[in-house]
Amino acid sequence: MTKNPLTAGLKLDRFDVKILAILSRDGRITKSKLAEAINLSVSPCWERVKRLEQAGIIEGYSARINTQVLMPGNSVWVQIELAQHSVESFSAFETLVMETPEATECVAVGGGVDYLVKFEVASIDSYQRAMDRWLVSDAGIERYFTYIVTKTVKRATSAISEDELA
Repeated sequence: MTKNPLTAGLKLDRFDVKILAILSRDGRITKSKLAEAINLSVSPCWERVKRLEQAGIIEGYSARINTQVLMPGNSVWVQIELAQHSVESFSAFETLVMETPEATECVAVGGGVDYLVKFEVASIDSYQRAMDRWLVSDAGIERYFTYIVTKTVKRATSAISEDELA
């Protein structure tokens, strides 16, 4: 379970903020380079990183994978509206998303639609086949709108700035 730093009595100072900003841009930075970048010695710097991990602020480290290089295909974003707005309906839909490997991202949103889902597929036909399976499932999809990605302008990263944390 992720701990809330505020309820755990954890106060972030300028060193912690710098650590988070640097690690969000470069999770592979060495301990010594990180310590040098924030102007601390290695041991105290690493203790801070461990404390931030234990508090649940740093959840993990990963690589950004360019799926277009790995498996060229199509990205499709879909707006989903559910017929019912109940805990059971949301749960059924979210289970379906988790069981669909082509659905690579999903967020619940407010403002007219219930979910935005990103599909990474080999072809538009394979996207439509996946959507057809969703429509005959018991997920309760009322309406959906498909948006085929024609160009990626900016790829999301989890990098944060010190200003955002201040």
